[in-house]
Amino acid sequence: MRRYLRVVGLCLACGFCSLLYAFSQLAVSLEEGAAGGRRPQAAVVSWLADGGRGTGRGAGSAGPGRTGRCKEFSLSYWNPYWMLPSDVCGMNCFWEAAFRYDMKTRPDEKMHLAVVACGERLEETVTMLKSALIFSIKPLHVHIFAEDQLHDSFKDRLASWSFLRRFDYSLYPITFPGDSAADWKKLFKPCASQRLFLPLILKEVDSLLYVDTDILFLRPVDDIWSLLKKFNSTQIAAMAPEHEEPRIGWYNRFARHPYYGRTGVNSGVMLMNMTRMRRKYFKNDMTTARLQWGDILMPLLKKYKLNITWGDQDLLNIVFSHNPESLFVFPCQWNYRPDHCIYGSNCREAEEEGVFILHGNRGVYHDDKQPAFRAVYEALRNCSLEDDSVRSLLKPLELELQKTVHTYCGKTYKIFIKQLTKSIRNRYDTPPKER
Repeated sequence: MRRYLRVVGLCLACGFCSLLYAFSQLAVSLEEGAAGGRRPQAAVVSWLADGGRGTGRGAGSAGPGRTGRCKEFSLSYWNPYWMLPSDVCGMNCFWEAAFRYDMKTRPDEKMHLAVVACGERLEETVTMLKSALIFSIKPLHVHIFAEDQLHDSFKDRLASWSFLRRFDYSLYPITFPGDSAADWKKLFKPCASQRLFLPLILKEVDSLLYVDTDILFLRPVDDIWSLLKKFNSTQIAAMAPEHEEPRIGWYNRFARHPYYGRTGVNSGVMLMNMTRMRRKYFKNDMTTARLQWGDILMPLLKKYKLNITWGDQDLLNIVFSHNPESLFVFPCQWNYRPDHCIYGSNCREAEEEGVFILHGNRGVYHDDKQPAFRAVYEALRNCSLEDDSVRSLLKPLELELQKTVHTYCGKTYKIFIKQLTKSIRNRYDTPPKER
């Protein structure tokens, strides 16, 4: 019995010493990686990939005539190290898997912006993107969903922005699920309902800001992106109310379907935690069973197809009417539309702090019905991405806005430039940063 206990004790001692040696080598690798200008975590992975033998051979090197014990992405939640054959992975792979998981799940430093463009929306979309890039600080990746005939035009226009190191983009075709593609494409406006399927298409994107093409950013995208941190544990998306004043609200007066809150929500600016959206099971009025995002959309369309007017926005209102705990509502200044001033100012937050995001719905950028909105659009459309051009847009814009005081929206024209002035001062009147 004593001999047995001695053997067990000796084994435990050897195991403990092995662990101490492994951690000592790990610490050395961290120090060497930092001294060599590499990120500490990169040094860790290099050491682990080298089988714990030090950093001299480089990541993944196993020496001549030998193969690495760990294969790329050989480990996963469903394929843990202890279930793999012995010739594939050993103890070092356990540690490597831990660091791989940590790196993979670390929040993406980039902001992700999505837009859907069909028909004659090229110029409007490019102007929106320009407004986003003028003030943004963090790297921005734009996901552009467009009809095939617009792809070359987008590439040509955006090629001139290649000097912007904090900007890149991806182009996608317009796609809808199988047999129902025709129904989705003609819902409300061509391609508008594409936004409903972004969580299912962009599966690798954790969070996303969707905007309509007729959006203009008057402050950094970073600021609305930061609202993701204000979500509680149940919230998966954020939108602004459709109306501030119920007496002129559309949903509370005319809707023939459920809608969120007192006056519904507007989906022209929609911030999403898409990881949560994909995981959530939604309450609904079609079945007692809760349904995931990919399963709830088509049944909703079939049930309410004859009752909805604003297409995908109505479907979103229906979803969040049954799941109100899942929606974060941000103030009207983040989605300022003609409805907020056409009958007199009714967005108190914009009056106090200015407009943050301008939404020129109903084509007001391209007609004379709301000249204040058009003046802001034209100023940003004609502005280049050069610093001096951005600095010089304020004075001419203010002069144009002063010509619109005969309209209700023009009477409060200062709210259109209040935040814009701050954004330009903060971004361009401070020591220049690489953009």
